[in-house]
Amino acid sequence: MKPDMHLFLSAACWSLAIFSLGCMQQKPATETRAFDEAAIRQTDAACSKAAETKQLDAWAGCYTDDASVFPPNTSIITGKEANRRHLEHLFEVPGLHLAWQTTKVEVARSGDLAYSSENYEETANDPNGNPVTDRGKGVAVWKKQTDGSWKMVADIFNSDLPLAPPPKK
Repeated sequence: MKPDMHLFLSAACWSLAIFSLGCMQQKPATETRAFDEAAIRQTDAACSKAAETKQLDAWAGCYTDDASVFPPNTSIITGKEANRRHLEHLFEVPGLHLAWQTTKVEVARSGDLAYSSENYEETANDPNGNPVTDRGKGVAVWKKQTDGSWKMVADIFNSDLPLAPPPKK
């Protein structure tokens, strides 16, 4: 066999091998993202149920240790302990009932980050003991963990209700 022919056959074999490896992907990217989207929806529903049933450890476990929460009308809450104290405080609010529904999940092509949007409803008693209901929306950023689970790394939400007029002087 001529050296040029040997080089050509060798290059062709290597090209075929590399092409074959590229075609042997375990799951198409869209299938993996659909799986991750379903996992995030399921996790977010479990987080909502934990909030609704006041399961502190389960709800706190929905966040990464370094997560930041951006509640309305207050400072950013960052870190495991600060977030846990915030959730404990929420559970102390008289008449609290909180639940949300995921409306959208989008997983990044990289497969390690995603975001979700949701609508929430929260009821709590006012200072006179009367129930007051708030409805709003939120966005969460999710990060895939080393075990394949998803946790929130950022969570922001705000009310759909108009601001109360300022008190008259």
